[in-house]
Amino acid sequence: MTGNSSDQSFQTTRWTQVVAARGTSPAAKEALRELCAAYYAPVELFVARYCGGQADARDLTHDFFARLLVADGTSLGGADRTRGRFRSYLLGAVKHHLADNRDKRRALMRGGGRVMASLDVRGDAIGRDGPVEVVDPDGFPPDAYFDRQWALAILEQALSVLRAEACEKNEQTRFEVLQRWLVTPQDGSTASAAACSLEMSDAAFKVAVHRLRRRFRKLVVERIAVTVDDPAEVREELAYLLAAVTAR
Repeated sequence: MTGNSSDQSFQTTRWTQVVAARGTSPAAKEALRELCAAYYAPVELFVARYCGGQADARDLTHDFFARLLVADGTSLGGADRTRGRFRSYLLGAVKHHLADNRDKRRALMRGGGRVMASLDVRGDAIGRDGPVEVVDPDGFPPDAYFDRQWALAILEQALSVLRAEACEKNEQTRFEVLQRWLVTPQDGSTASAAACSLEMSDAAFKVAVHRLRRRFRKLVVERIAVTVDDPAEVREELAYLLAAVTAR
């Protein structure tokens, strides 16, 4: 994303529309809906990990996006649109939603005539192996977990476009071979075997891989660009999300 033409086109990206209009114009609302649809999966996975399983995650995630879109985010006060990245905004908003849901559950428990068990780990709770460790049931998954799911979603969206483009050209077999070189380099002998399977020379195969990588990077950058509020942040966000994918 460099040069004046990129900066001009950036002004029409989805998150910029949402931020500029504070989410109230029809264009901003539609932009927010499109962003939420594109990044639904990372939120659901984050919620599922918070819940400890998939049982309640789908309902919680659906309720989160329903509230977010109906209220244009204004009811989820924990999120700050001015932070510049939709990823940061969405993570803050979903944490706020989960915390609000937790507080409502606690209020129902307090008023439902239930006897609350003590979490005092002294006395009988101390066994031969020492004090019982009480795990915080309200703890959120690490932000790094959400960031990794976010990055994987972006890569998968870009890969889906490449696959669709290959199908349009009737080059599915070629794409299935070439895609293995998009991220992880292969050794020379493996590349030669792959080139042979496609009836290509080694040189032609290298050129095809280079072009596919360039197209893939362009698609990834485009998807990152629509989620930040400043063109200058695209390169930084790209490096961060690639690190999130490779982190262990």
